[in-house]
Amino acid sequence: MAPVAITPESSGTTTPSTATASSLTQAGIKHMQANSNTGETANLAPLDASKMTTELTKSPRAVPEPMSDETKAQKTCTDHMVTAKWTVEQGWEAPEMKPYGPFSIMPSASVLHYATECFEGLKLYRGFDGRLRLFRISRNCARMRKSAARIALPDFDPKELEKLVIALCARDGAKWLPKERAGSFLYIRPTMIGTDSALGVQRPREALLYVIIACFPDMSQSLATPAPPALNGEPNGEKQHAPGLRLVASSEDTIRAWPGGFGYAKVGANYGPSLVAQGEARARGFDQVLWLFGDESYVTEAGASNFFVVLREKESGKLQLITAPLEERIILEGVTRASVLELAKERLTSAHDGIEAVEVVERRYTMTELIEAHKEGRFIEAFACGTAFFVAPIALIHFRGKNIEVPMDGDSGVYARVIKQWLFSIMYGKQSHEWGVVVEEQTE
Repeated sequence: MAPVAITPESSGTTTPSTATASSLTQAGIKHMQANSNTGETANLAPLDASKMTTELTKSPRAVPEPMSDETKAQKTCTDHMVTAKWTVEQGWEAPEMKPYGPFSIMPSASVLHYATECFEGLKLYRGFDGRLRLFRISRNCARMRKSAARIALPDFDPKELEKLVIALCARDGAKWLPKERAGSFLYIRPTMIGTDSALGVQRPREALLYVIIACFPDMSQSLATPAPPALNGEPNGEKQHAPGLRLVASSEDTIRAWPGGFGYAKVGANYGPSLVAQGEARARGFDQVLWLFGDESYVTEAGASNFFVVLREKESGKLQLITAPLEERIILEGVTRASVLELAKERLTSAHDGIEAVEVVERRYTMTELIEAHKEGRFIEAFACGTAFFVAPIALIHFRGKNIEVPMDGDSGVYARVIKQWLFSIMYGKQSHEWGVVVEEQTE
């Protein structure tokens, strides 16, 4: 059965210009998906995980220590990978699990010239109960389908991608994430690229889907901000500052995403152009860029992570947990973001254990609003969240030559700490929850 169309979440108020741009984008995506599932390609083979073949490596490699230099360099992957080829004439070929290694594409491949590439990032966790788990993997797979549609890559059933990811985790998890490393994780990167060798600007007629698993440092392990890899890709040994991320607001002439664009999609074109600003931020002693939008300086994301603030409302005096809305399609619909919102609505809308209740709000807000709240003592805390940094407290925001010292309760804000603990318990099996998907590992 062909997968049904995905309806994106929405909240807040949409401007007319945004609505128009989004409707045009959606119309193009629906037209492409219709052609992928009916009409001209109705007889093409769908992505089918049950047809996967397996070739095991004859050269297994040693597993590095969790926080070793090799792991921090983020270059080491597990023994195997999964690939699946698609062509416009035949559809999806049988997926292959095979030894990890390079593959070849033509110099004229679409991905190299037109950025026809999308990816996902999620983690495989070794629970304290000894079991392997994935966290809300269905959301990652559904989002990747939406990203692929945005850049004219082929459609697929997200459930089949989920099966491929689970199969790779089951194969390599036991060795690369052994039971004695409870509380550790590996990083999973499903990717799709356009491999069509025609140079014309057109929808790719060939594509490659692949899944790899990498050794990745725990960026939330240290109370101080962890060092990113050095510019040469090697581990960065520079001394780190006190707990909490330090953000510098983006300049007026730099925009990460815009209404009607592709900020909501996890595509490579969202990330490459941001690296200059990120490099400048680190050269100035900051960890990430706080991305602003428009003359009003609307707050959107922090680096490649979603951004939250806790403010006390001026009139009512009530606390609000606030993050930017999705309907303008300029921020990523983060899996961690969605989980934070759902947990907060479930557990933080009433006071308990000495924690004041918060109202959970998705809306536009500006730097001017944050500055005013800070001056009036209503800025309670801020944090970023995403797969890589997990839930990371914010200690400072630099905006137009001035610093906003964000309140901290030791090494974190109160709300960031409790939300992080809740998520950690689900991811590592301390709490039984439907979001934690158990992987039955293969040990032979």
